Amino acid sequence: MSRLLSTAVAVGIAAAGLAVATAPAASAAPCTDVDVPVARGTFEPGTLGLIVGDPVYQAVQNKLRPRSVSGYRVDYPADLGEPASVQKGNTDLVNHVKAQAAACPQQRFVLVGYSQGANVVDNSLGVSSDGAVVGGPIVATIPAELAPRVAAVLLFGNPIRAIGRQVTGTYQSRTKDYCADGDPICQPGGANFLAHLSYGGDASDAAAFAAGEL
Repeated sequence: MSRLLSTAVAVGIAAAGLAVATAPAASAAPCTDVDVPVARGTFEPGTLGLIVGDPVYQAVQNKLRPRSVSGYRVDYPADLGEPASVQKGNTDLVNHVKAQAAACPQQRFVLVGYSQGANVVDNSLGVSSDGAVVGGPIVATIPAELAPRVAAVLLFGNPIRAIGRQVTGTYQSRTKDYCADGDPICQPGGANFLAHLSYGGDASDAAAFAAGEL
């Protein structure tokens, strides 16, 4: 996948953000039942991410009621011009899970990643995104002792799929990895840029999967 292709998709995401209202901010409670860290896509607007994070977070909240749910926006550039963007997200996501797990012993996690954000999540699970579009080497992983508390992993437009990788091992059965037909970021030979912007339509299905794993 070329840098030009990534830029084209990113511009499409930004343009979509001009036409759709942002979802309400997700406030992170100190110790909710379930925490939903979200790594947004490249240049993606919105609180947790207009295309994926905001609708998926809302769907998870609705599906899990009356359980309490908090959201966390992974702190990273989500930028094409920042060579260490994915690594910064990888570090922040792992640090967040470790800190939350220590502060809230009963809390469980649903990890969400879209596009470049899926690379962030992949790396945090120990699956390298190096060599994929907007990917990079692993710099941190969620400790093995915390793995049982990661109830579900929701990935959308995951770039490692285009180079023949996927989440395997400990997290494989807990992962739902969406790749829309024709999405050039996750499907080799894909040429439908709009497919990469379609994942909000999978929010209800993703929430149902997460609920089934909790």
